[in-house]
Amino acid sequence: MSFRRTAFLALTFLMVISASLAMAADKAPRLTLVDPLKDFGTVAKGEKLDWSFTIKNTGTADLQILAVRPACGCTVADYDKVIKPGQTGKVTAHVDTTSFSGPVSKAVTVDSNDPSTPSAQLTIHAVVRPYVEAFPSGFVRYNLIQGDAQTQTVTIYSEEDAPFEILRAEVPGDFVKVDYKKIENAAERAEAGRAGQAQYKVNITLGGPTAPIGPMADKVKLVTNSKHQPEYLISLSGVVRPSYSVIPNILNFGEVTPAEAAAERSITLRSNDQKSPQMFKVTKVESSSPMFTAVAKPTEQAGEYQVMVKVAKGAKAGNIDGKLKIYTSDSINPVFELPVKGTIKAAGATK
Repeated sequence: MSFRRTAFLALTFLMVISASLAMAADKAPRLTLVDPLKDFGTVAKGEKLDWSFTIKNTGTADLQILAVRPACGCTVADYDKVIKPGQTGKVTAHVDTTSFSGPVSKAVTVDSNDPSTPSAQLTIHAVVRPYVEAFPSGFVRYNLIQGDAQTQTVTIYSEEDAPFEILRAEVPGDFVKVDYKKIENAAERAEAGRAGQAQYKVNITLGGPTAPIGPMADKVKLVTNSKHQPEYLISLSGVVRPSYSVIPNILNFGEVTPAEAAAERSITLRSNDQKSPQMFKVTKVESSSPMFTAVAKPTEQAGEYQVMVKVAKGAKAGNIDGKLKIYTSDSINPVFELPVKGTIKAAGATK
């Protein structure tokens, strides 16, 4: 084969490859945002904003929506994952304005297989106006022991033109009590809201024997006659602590013989009442099994007791599966049952 013919064939091959690559490059998806911005204008606080953004594939290959990433305070309800060439798809975004006031701008980032614009941004704008609000704030915090009760107070005011009223209060459980009264004394009014409009003093009492122990994240709902914001939520946060702590709250001896040092364990009970811890008493302890014994005694710290639990000297080899009943002076939880487990080895046995 001559050099000239070889060069001709090589050139022809390169031209074919280049044409193929050009055709492949031309066949690509293209993400086009038909409406990248939605401005809701002024909305009432608590209003739910929903909008479906339109995305068009102006390319020549399938447009794949790989991910949709909403900003904080915004969620994406649904989106079309594949959009054919020349077709349109939707990305539906949702913004709950309950926690916002004033100008709000929430973005949604759309990631796709568009080689020229792999990421695009959609935006929701609004000005959130509170027609019902609380002073000093719309949340109250508690820190109390189960059985006690605490009351926090807020002032509710309104920006409505029509006369404002609180119609009722809805609570998360019987451990929350709410009472409200229209403020008659001008000196007690908050310096907020529409002049001459009614304001209410709202007292929220939390506690009692049914208050759940642990962190709280509940809400009180105030139902009002407001045209724009008929419901107002007051957030309840904080913690309800048990009246006393038991450390540890389960005991496992493991594998022991009655003569080993590990055959004796210590349980500590401590009052969580910082004002009068000395009122807490451990009155007696009871073992449900003859395989272990227990004795309680106070420590030098007020409101603290140590319970010594020991494998009985004459206990035979076998499994321990019992309970230790600890009787206290606490009116809410007078008896604490502590599981006790373990295995007693025969004398001279090895693991």
